[in-house]
Amino acid sequence: MGYPDLRRLAVCRNLLKDEVISKLVDIQLKEQKDSSADSDNQKTEIQILRSELAGLLVKQAEKLGLSGNILSAYIIHCLAEGNNTAADTVEATGACGKGLSQAMAQDMQLLLPYLSAKSSSFTGMAFLDAYMPAKETENRFENNLQKKIVQAKTTAGAARALLAHYKKWGSGMLARYTAFRIGAGGRLIGIADFPVFAWDDLLGYEDQKYKLLTNTQNFMENRPANNVLLTGARGTGKSTGVKALAAMFAADGLRLIQITRDQLELVAPVLEKLNEIRSKKFILFFDDLSFDEGESSYKYLKSAIDGSVTAQPDNVLIYATSNRRHLLKETWSDRNDALEAEVYRQDSANESISLSDRFGLILHYSMPSQEEYLQIIDHELRKAGVRLSPEELRLEGLRWEMEHSGRNGRIANQFVKWYLGNMEK
Repeated sequence: MGYPDLRRLAVCRNLLKDEVISKLVDIQLKEQKDSSADSDNQKTEIQILRSELAGLLVKQAEKLGLSGNILSAYIIHCLAEGNNTAADTVEATGACGKGLSQAMAQDMQLLLPYLSAKSSSFTGMAFLDAYMPAKETENRFENNLQKKIVQAKTTAGAARALLAHYKKWGSGMLARYTAFRIGAGGRLIGIADFPVFAWDDLLGYEDQKYKLLTNTQNFMENRPANNVLLTGARGTGKSTGVKALAAMFAADGLRLIQITRDQLELVAPVLEKLNEIRSKKFILFFDDLSFDEGESSYKYLKSAIDGSVTAQPDNVLIYATSNRRHLLKETWSDRNDALEAEVYRQDSANESISLSDRFGLILHYSMPSQEEYLQIIDHELRKAGVRLSPEELRLEGLRWEMEHSGRNGRIANQFVKWYLGNMEK
């Protein structure tokens, strides 16, 4: 059968720059041009083009971990990556107008026949119809998109499915990753191995968790929400709680941006960049944030939160964890009550407090009680199918605590790893 001419694509014209799609177009044009001819040379040329297409599909299948009908899977991958007018518009505005929807429907009329066709129809190689790569990548976003587009009853329905995908998940790396780090020049770099923590696995600190969760829910629902500072004892789950929220709200469009203390000069340009991505909401996350005496880099953060001419974008919140309540290190001279030091002391104290005051919600995490510490151990062991008697739990857990630097959630999890690793020896 004849297939539509992909050179008529409007919204997705960038597809024509892709080497696989370009080769597919070459094959279509060559077959149409030589349909009335029957020379061996022309057949050979077409066969060579088909082999080249097959080679490109195998290369992409292995690179991306694609399986099944590879041509269809690859086109879906390209659509999910975006790089087209519709994806760019949704990212910039969070919406898509009627005109763009109609244009996308016309593009889908051209693409759907290729999505439903077997790869062997264009390559002559049946193994590409049910390909299995060396390492298959499970991409639920792309799999879900392919299912909805292929099952769409009309081209308009397929277009709506693609546009809805862009609105919910985004495109490119914004769809692939839940968390990012900051590269050179403020560039976002996806974190492929970002750990997923379940909110229900965070034991204790119910009041802190409630306030943190409620604040984040308000943010996602476009209600007033505060920047958050989580302070207190080490290993109490401050960072884990923030990361668990990122996973919990990922499907609703929340993304976590991790930024380090030595990147504070990039805060302002990063906020400007995130302000341009209106389809998503972001938590700019500073982990273990504190400043020593004499450091001035904190002023970048202080200005970005509440002191700059440019307001903090309404699609960005700043969450930070620290072992220090006021973030800036205080010295004995700050606490000196001598008359001659009074002016300096007040200025220093005000400067120290002014940064933490930029956070509207401050949550304190104290060291867990002995019972809470043992509950964490028991919870994690039960998840692994191990149940200790109360006596054994207390004996082993407290022995581990005494051998280490106190008790907290981190030390409890370290004990669980040790116990599970040695229980069968």
